[in-house]
Amino acid sequence: MSMYPGHRGMGGVPPANGGAGRLNELLDQIRREFDSNAQQAEGYELQIQAQVQEMQHIREKVYQMEQTQHTLKQKYEEEIAILRRQLDSRGGPPGPMNPPQQHVGPPQPPPQIGNPGNNSVIGAILSGQVGQGGLAPPPHPQQQQEQQPPHMAPAPPGLQGPPPPPPPPSQQPQFQQQYPQGPAPGGFPSQPPQSTASPGPGNKRPIGRAPAAGPATPQINTPVPYNGPGQSPQVPTHPTPDHGGRMIQHQQPPPPPPQPNSLSDLDPERLPNHIKKVRDDWWVIFNQTVPRVLDVDLVHTLQHESVVCCVRFSHDGKYVATGCNRSAQIYDVATGEKVCVLQDESIDLNGDLYIRSVCFSPDGKYLATGAEDKLIRVWDIQARQIRHTFQGHDQDIYSLDFARDGRTIASGSGDRTVRLWDIETGLNTLTLTIEDGVTTVAISPDTKYVAAGSLDKSVRVWDVKLGYLLERLEGPDGHKDSVYSVAFSPNACQLVSGSLDKTIKMWELSASRPMGPQPPSKGGRCIKTFEGHRSPRQQDFVLSVALTPDAEWVLSGSKDRGVQFWDPRTGNTQLMLQGHKNSVISVAPSPVLTPTGGLFATGSGDMRARIWSYTRLDRRP
Repeated sequence: MSMYPGHRGMGGVPPANGGAGRLNELLDQIRREFDSNAQQAEGYELQIQAQVQEMQHIREKVYQMEQTQHTLKQKYEEEIAILRRQLDSRGGPPGPMNPPQQHVGPPQPPPQIGNPGNNSVIGAILSGQVGQGGLAPPPHPQQQQEQQPPHMAPAPPGLQGPPPPPPPPSQQPQFQQQYPQGPAPGGFPSQPPQSTASPGPGNKRPIGRAPAAGPATPQINTPVPYNGPGQSPQVPTHPTPDHGGRMIQHQQPPPPPPQPNSLSDLDPERLPNHIKKVRDDWWVIFNQTVPRVLDVDLVHTLQHESVVCCVRFSHDGKYVATGCNRSAQIYDVATGEKVCVLQDESIDLNGDLYIRSVCFSPDGKYLATGAEDKLIRVWDIQARQIRHTFQGHDQDIYSLDFARDGRTIASGSGDRTVRLWDIETGLNTLTLTIEDGVTTVAISPDTKYVAAGSLDKSVRVWDVKLGYLLERLEGPDGHKDSVYSVAFSPNACQLVSGSLDKTIKMWELSASRPMGPQPPSKGGRCIKTFEGHRSPRQQDFVLSVALTPDAEWVLSGSKDRGVQFWDPRTGNTQLMLQGHKNSVISVAPSPVLTPTGGLFATGSGDMRARIWSYTRLDRRP
């Protein structure tokens, strides 16, 4: 007997007809089930197609609504700009029809350094966050001209760009040609200048700023004296009768003089030509309260595919390096041509990896890069290969500096440490720990000291060889917010720092630097505070500072998209340059001077780096 149920011997085999009939019955049953499942699947497919069509329809509706909203917003902004210009031209004081502009919204905490996903000045521009607590996000290449709104760098409130250049004299209002004006109540316009090379859709008129509290600023239709060449217009007088019926002339008091460093308060459209310089997509305002001794010109524009986080010249001044998403580039300064792209092909190609800092070795053979993946890569430039990869930091690397000895690199990270590395041995030779994240580092020109700025509002200076803390620069005269940039003077006796408190400070370091153990010193003193980066709608953090090689000028780059030259002796600004459509994250002077001046480079959230020249007017041949 078979062990399988239903199985019989040969004598029990059913007739052939019955077996075939049973088989046909099973096949029919399977065919019916297949047809039923096929119909059901077809029904599901139709439902999915209907849902996809419905989602596509909804997407089109949302897109149409966005376009309509954008058009209406643009229309209303233009109408508001026209109304404000009309009110300004009539000289009307703030009131129901001319209210002062105010920022509406909850107060925001100061940005903190950290991951791109956090509310950080550096991370926000890289992650595309928009808010008060950060800088502007990088626009998509196809939307760069439409959504004008980093160090680092999320969009300024209102997604605003720098102002357009003023119209030529032939197109300016008649009263401006008759009566050159001083500072007017209008602030910087809200839209960026439109380059002839890449025109955008938003050639809007500027929206002025309401007068600030304090003495009234002369209105646009009031002729006033100004500090320019030629005869100043006369101040009108108003005769009034005395007790005897005679008419007595009473002269109106002159308006208050402009503040020395308030160039951000000036409207370029209302300035006389002798205190401004306007080109296609950049312009300069010169400080009329000090002698004009500098001029600035654009040399090259270096277009990138992402935010430019950092710029740095080689020590011979022949090349400039930039750091952006996933790669560092090296450009020829004379021609503006890209000569090298350094990118680690072994890393994951998915996601962003921003290069936050770059620096050349003194001999120009190597370029060090610090990135968000916590690694320092030292590139052999000629071989296009990585010579060293330094590991040790636990968070993003924000700043690097190469010592003049050619082998020591300093790095600063959000992990609250400053580390020194030896490229000959590949070792971490010194680790300095502080209380908060390190945002910036610099090695003194004599390679004796390393300075670091941090989120705790202070600047520290250590002895490089022994690791002793020599200076802690803070106190009542110190910064009131995070320090984002530091730079030594050429003689290493002074140090400048830029902060989120919108100021630049120059510190005099202590003359005696003991070389043995001692409590942390606070002997350095602040000898100058430079203030002037500000505007009505933006938190104008100072993101980068530097000194020219001759220590004649302090340079600063800011979230207000401007670069300023400061006189370290007086604290006055010489000029303000507006040449980017987003925050100026990095500014660096060339180490090589010319008989009349030198070069400097800027990197910005507008996906461009630029090389500029500055010239001493009193040294021109």
